[in-house]
Amino acid sequence: MDIYEQKIVLKSWAEADQPREKLILTGRRNLTDAELVAILISSGNKEETAVDLSKRILAFYENDLDALAKASVKELTRFKGIGDAKAIAIVAALELSVRRKDIQTKVVHKVSSSRDAFNIVSSIFADLSHEEFWIILLNHANCVIGKQQISKGGVAGTLADPKIIFKIALEQKASNIILAHNHPSGNLKPSVQDLNLTRKLIAAGKILDLPVLDHLIVYNSLYYSFGDGDLL
Repeated sequence: MDIYEQKIVLKSWAEADQPREKLILTGRRNLTDAELVAILISSGNKEETAVDLSKRILAFYENDLDALAKASVKELTRFKGIGDAKAIAIVAALELSVRRKDIQTKVVHKVSSSRDAFNIVSSIFADLSHEEFWIILLNHANCVIGKQQISKGGVAGTLADPKIIFKIALEQKASNIILAHNHPSGNLKPSVQDLNLTRKLIAAGKILDLPVLDHLIVYNSLYYSFGDGDLL
């Protein structure tokens, strides 16, 4: 029996404690993560209830919802009792939570700090297993007028073409830009390539009178700011 089939022994739940009924009677905030996942998958298998199965899945990911959100449909179907439909339901629900965060960040109109910039791009990079490079476009008052993906790469890195970056910024009539990319490895330390690219873009921005205000390296809820680190 591999870890995907390892069961967690739990007491039988009373009917009043079943997830759907509990949500109706006590509200969604009173449900555990396992109970919410159990509602998504609807049923368990011959040996486990939906809650038991959900607890086993969460235990595999050390009860880390961010880790679960990175799981693919194929990976989830390796758990006994999870077919394509149930795996898709889990993936879709967690993706909706990411998009909801993205909508919430739209209320941030002006960038006054690296935290403001991070709040704008955090949902973009959430749960990615590959690198992406984005820019935030700002007007003269540092209010956000748009954000744009520049490139998408592999686990090790991605390329960002200065010509493309400034072409987009000029077309959108931006006055300032902020650079952002993620490090799926979790290491927020700028690489030599990151430093060289940032210097190149800062120099080009000065010539075009289109300043680069910051460059963020993101990993889940963490980030590194070149501006805060005095690297600009």
